[in-house]
Amino acid sequence: MKNLFKIALLAVCTFVISPAFSQTKTKKDTSFFKKVGDKTGKVATSVGHKTAEIASKGAATVADKKYAEKVGPHGQTIYIDKNSHYFYVNKKGKHVYVSKARLKDKPVEKK
Repeated sequence: MKNLFKIALLAVCTFVISPAFSQTKTKKDTSFFKKVGDKTGKVATSVGHKTAEIASKGAATVADKKYAEKVGPHGQTIYIDKNSHYFYVNKKGKHVYVSKARLKDKPVEKK
């Protein structure tokens, strides 16, 4: 009976004392980690967008036809999909469909 009492007392003491020894975070520590986390998140997002853009442009180059005579509203490369729709790939890797009226003539390169 004495051994059972000792074990129970040891268990209670362990659970009561352990929060006192746990690591506490200060406001200064959390602000540093928050800044690092925010910067990491922004960098990860921009890397993800660039990866999606490159992948989407690669897929469009292989699967779709490139429209050589025209460019997009801001000079983007125009592709024609299988349904004869015109689109360009934006900075996030999304296909932005445009009407033929919004396309511009490709500028002549000077040699």
